[in-house]
Amino acid sequence: MSDVPVIVLDREGQRREREVTSGTTSADLYGDDRDVIAARVNGELVDLSRPLGPGDVVEPVLVNTQDGRAIVRHSTAHVLAQAVQQLFPEAKLGIGPPIADGFYYDFDVSRPFDPEDLERIETLMREIVKSGQRFVRRVVSDDEARAELSSEPYKLELIDEKGRAASDNNAGVEVGEGELTIYDNLDARSGSLCWKDLCRGPHVPTTRHIRAFKLMRSAGAYWRGDEHNSQLQRIYGTGWESKDALQEHLRLLEEAERRDHRKLGAELDLFSFPDEIGSGLPVFHPKGGIVRRVMEEYSRQRHEEAGYSFVNTPHITKSGLFETSGHLKWFAEDMYPPMRMEGVDYYLKPMNCPMHILIYRSRGRSYRELPLRLFEFGSVYRNEKSGVVQGLVRVRGMTQDDAHIFCTREQMPEELHNLLMFVLGLLRDYGLTDFYLELSTKPPGKAVGSDADWEEATEALRAAASLIDLDLVMDEGGGAFYGPKISVQAKDALGRTWQLSTIQVDFQLPQRFELEYQAADGTRQRPVMIHRALFGAIERFFGVLLEHYGGALPPWLAPVQVVCIPIADAHVAHLQSIAARLRAEGLRVEVDTSDERMQKKIRTAQRQKVPYMLLAGDDDVAKNAVSFRYRSGEQKNGVSIDEAVSEIVSAVLSRVQV
Repeated sequence: MSDVPVIVLDREGQRREREVTSGTTSADLYGDDRDVIAARVNGELVDLSRPLGPGDVVEPVLVNTQDGRAIVRHSTAHVLAQAVQQLFPEAKLGIGPPIADGFYYDFDVSRPFDPEDLERIETLMREIVKSGQRFVRRVVSDDEARAELSSEPYKLELIDEKGRAASDNNAGVEVGEGELTIYDNLDARSGSLCWKDLCRGPHVPTTRHIRAFKLMRSAGAYWRGDEHNSQLQRIYGTGWESKDALQEHLRLLEEAERRDHRKLGAELDLFSFPDEIGSGLPVFHPKGGIVRRVMEEYSRQRHEEAGYSFVNTPHITKSGLFETSGHLKWFAEDMYPPMRMEGVDYYLKPMNCPMHILIYRSRGRSYRELPLRLFEFGSVYRNEKSGVVQGLVRVRGMTQDDAHIFCTREQMPEELHNLLMFVLGLLRDYGLTDFYLELSTKPPGKAVGSDADWEEATEALRAAASLIDLDLVMDEGGGAFYGPKISVQAKDALGRTWQLSTIQVDFQLPQRFELEYQAADGTRQRPVMIHRALFGAIERFFGVLLEHYGGALPPWLAPVQVVCIPIADAHVAHLQSIAARLRAEGLRVEVDTSDERMQKKIRTAQRQKVPYMLLAGDDDVAKNAVSFRYRSGEQKNGVSIDEAVSEIVSAVLSRVQV
C-alpha cells in the first residue's frame, strides 16, 4: 500500500508531519485517546472513520470542546429518535439538531408525549448506548435517499428542497447543498442494521461514546418553525462529556429556575402580565416602578454627562416614514398591522431611528454641531409570535434606551471607540463584568446599500473593537438591513450569555432621508449615523439583572433599601426617627409596625431580599443605637446610628453589592 503524507496535530496543537499507509483514518491516529470523538480534516469536521488523503491536516476533536459536545449531542439525538421509533413505530421523523447545552428531535405522533413516555424512552436510550452500536456514514443519491426514506414525509421534503433546507441552521444538520448521506446504526457484533437517518454528520464512533445525557421535557413545535405547517412533538434533552458535567449542568438549571425573573417578579411584587392586557405586555407594580426609575435616572445622568440631548417621539406614525426608511420592506413581519385613519395607514413604531432622523432633518445642520447625540427612552412595539414571548426578556411592548449619533466620517472612529467605552462602563456600574464582543455582518439577500459601504462600516466597527481588550466573535450575516453591528455579550452570575448593548454603523438611512450638514469648506456633506441601544430594552435588562442577582438587587437598585424592625411597640418611635434621617439622605425605608412577631418580620424582609434590616430593643434605645442585620443573616449589635446611616449611604452611593 502506498504512503500518504499528512500533517497531524496532537491535543496541544503541536504539528507533526507523518507518512501513513493508504486507507488510514483519524481513528488510527487517535484511537487510543477515548476523549477524541471526531476529527477536523483541513478545517472540516468529519468522522474518525473517514480515510485520509495526501496533504491532509488532521486535528483531534475532544469531547469536552464546543465542537465535541455538539457532535455528542447530535449523536444522542439519533439515539433518541431510534428509541422513539422502537416504542412508537408510527412516529415520523422531523429534525434532530444539537443546540446550546443539549439537543432535540421533532416527531409526528398521534398524541403528545407524557412524562411516563419520556422515562420509557430514556431507559431504552440507555440500552442502545450500552449496546455500542456503530455510526456508519453512507453517501446516497437523491433517488436512493427517497427510496430508503419513502415512509418519512418530512425527510422527503428536506431531500426535495436540500439547497434551501441547508440554509436553515437546524435543517442543515440533515442535508447540505451537495451530496446526501445517511447514517446507519449498526449492531456492534453482527453488523446488522438497527436504525438509520438522513444526516450530514459527523457522529461519535459508537453509542458507547455517549457518556452522560438526560431527557428534559417535551413540547409542541411547528415543522421548521412555521405556524402554517404541521405541529410536531419535540423532545428536548441535554448531553455532556461526563456525569460530573451533566450534574453540574442540572445544578445550574435548578439555580436558574430559582432565579427565574418571572418567579421573582411575582414573589417580590415587581411586575405582572395580566391576561386582560395581553401576552408580552408587562405592567410594573410600585416596587418594580422604583427599580425602573432608578435604572433610568442613573442612565439619564450618565448620558447627560456624556453630551447627549434628550428627545421624545410619538408611538405611532404614518406609513410613509417606514416606507422611506425601508422598515416596511425589510421588517414588516415584526411590525403590528396598520391602523387606517382618514385614508392613511398608521403603524406602531418598531424602531425610534426614523423619528430621530426627522429631528436631525428639522433644520439645517453645520459641522460645528457634530457629533449630535440624540437619546430617548422610546416605547416600541414588536409583533412577536406567542411561542417566543418570554417574561421580560422577550416582550411585545418595550422601552428602548435608544441613542442615535450623527457625525462626520472623520469623527466616526473616535465616536465608536468612545461609545464602546461608555457602554461597557455603564454596564459595569450595574454589576456586569464579564463581556465579549460580537460583530454581525451584511445579511445576504436582506440588505440595502453597496458592498463598499458595508465593507467600510464593518471595518470601522472591527477597528473600534480592536482597541478594546475583549474577545471579538464573528456573526456572519447577522447585521441589520441597513448596517453591521457590534453587540456586547455579557455573562451573568450563572455563566449564561445575554446580548445587551448594540452599536450599528449606518450609511444607508442618511442616504434614504437625504441628510446633510454644511462642512467647514461650505460644501454639503452626508453624515454617518450610529445606532446605539445600551440596555437593549429596559424590560429585558430588568429581567437580566433580576436573574443575575437572584432578586437580591444591590442597595442602590433595591426598591426597599432598609426595613426597620422594632422588637416591641415601645421601640417604634426610636426607629421612626432613624427612618426619617435615612429618608433625608434619599434612601427608601420602611418601618414594619405590623402585629407579627419580630422573627416573622425578619423572615419577611429576607424573603423580600431587603439589603439592610435595622432592629431595635430596649438596649438599642438606651444607647441611641441599632442592631444591624444583613440579607445573609449576619448581624452586628449596638451599632451607633451615625455609623449605621454612614454605612448604608456609602453602599448606595458607591453602587456596591452587599
